[in-house]
Amino acid sequence: MGISASQERFVNFYTDFAFKKLFGTEVNKELLISFLNSLFDGKEVVKDLKYLNGEHLGQAVSDRKTVFDVYCENEKGEKFLIEMQKMDQEYFKDRSIFYSTFPIQEQAQQGKWNFELKRIYTIGILNFVFEGNDEDYMHHEVKLVDIATQKVFFDKLTYIYLEMPKFRKTEQELVTLLDKWLYAIKNLSTLMERPVVLQEAVFKRLFEQAEIAAFNREWAKRCFQSKQS
Repeated sequence: MGISASQERFVNFYTDFAFKKLFGTEVNKELLISFLNSLFDGKEVVKDLKYLNGEHLGQAVSDRKTVFDVYCENEKGEKFLIEMQKMDQEYFKDRSIFYSTFPIQEQAQQGKWNFELKRIYTIGILNFVFEGNDEDYMHHEVKLVDIATQKVFFDKLTYIYLEMPKFRKTEQELVTLLDKWLYAIKNLSTLMERPVVLQEAVFKRLFEQAEIAAFNREWAKRCFQSKQS
């Protein structure tokens, strides 16, 4: 028997307010740091993050405003765009490429500049699957690659897409920290207790922050409304 909305103990990660509370607030940045480091698996180590303004305007007054879910930079000045997409969007790939142009352009310096760029990571946590993709391949890491040599041509622009419906591991199958994060993200709203396998301190923090009863009245109201929609 499933858990009804009134019985749920923890928020649904795929709601906008929950995602931004857990991954987009200064008080919870340790959660995002842990998630990013699990995603990079040693290829990149994030020690600290600074949240940046997520609202961006084009160069002309008539250009539309762009709002990022979570936008931040690490201690090396590398930029991270983290997007949560609950519903399928036909041009999500296009949108993520478009979004990545903003942190590229904002690195331009006045006067003499050698065009050196800091790395940019665009990360999509998706509650849908891309059409036509392999049934079991859910973790996409995309860079600019030379087609002839199949070698990375430019490594400072990275797009990571996680097709969460394809993540099907059980508690007993969780091995890596990333496994555990993906399991927690996917199943958060259906759990009544923190699973024993998620023993790391960061998950204790996650479940404390995700508990609906701990929210203030306004957060709780938004949580309830999201479950009714």
